Amino acid sequence: MYGYDHPDDPIGPEPASDSPDMRAAWHEAFRALAPADGPDVRGMPDGRLWLIRDNYAAETQRAPQHVGRELRLVRLGARNAEQEQIRAEAEAEAARKQDDHQRAARHDFWAASYQAMANRYRQQEQIFAQTMQDRRKWQQATGTFRHLAIAADTELRRRHPGHQIEPLRSADPAPACQTEREEFTLVGATDIGEVAHWIQDLAAQHKVFREKLEQRQALMIPSEDLDCEPFYPGIPPQATPDHEAILQPPKPQSRPAAKILQAACQRDAAQEAAT
Repeated sequence: MYGYDHPDDPIGPEPASDSPDMRAAWHEAFRALAPADGPDVRGMPDGRLWLIRDNYAAETQRAPQHVGRELRLVRLGARNAEQEQIRAEAEAEAARKQDDHQRAARHDFWAASYQAMANRYRQQEQIFAQTMQDRRKWQQATGTFRHLAIAADTELRRRHPGHQIEPLRSADPAPACQTEREEFTLVGATDIGEVAHWIQDLAAQHKVFREKLEQRQALMIPSEDLDCEPFYPGIPPQATPDHEAILQPPKPQSRPAAKILQAACQRDAAQEAAT
């Protein structure tokens, strides 16, 4: 329906909040797929499932803003400005060959203006590309936890079909509005201005995001047990019967019965006699 045809990943990453229909279809497909390597929450109590489900909003709230559409627009703007710069430089060179210095100067002016415009677009492209890279890292870092929350939501709906459970709602930052997009769209080659404040905020948020991501990765508890449940922030891991407590009471010492000791002595004596 949405043109996603990856050969290995059937549904791809979770869509951003600016596409609610696509996000709803993705959640439905995720439940229908029931991936074999996905989290198994059938043995969890309801309270734990609700706690995991409620963490979905906290995980999505930390997401960097989705600026994929803005990144495409600034790349197109930079390419168009660079083409206009090449055209103006060619016109200026042709005018100089005809000794039309006035027209050459005019085209030199426009070439310099389009170069400034292209540089501004490339500056914005760097910020948007950096933000999208941060978002991809966020998706990788929180994918397990978000999928676990979706699985918890599915299990709660299966257990309580008669209850009215609110759908999972993402709390990730809203995409840029039309007014904000107009701020970084350069309508004239001479009207460059300053970088929009919300774009400057994206650049400032990059450092904060990296610091939080490093803190989060430091909190992750690696485990050599592949069957061990992943560490989930704020939720204590469930105890499994395969792992014993660190502090154990002393085990009772059992002594064999007298008949068993006598039979063992006779067996040892017979072995010595045979040798």
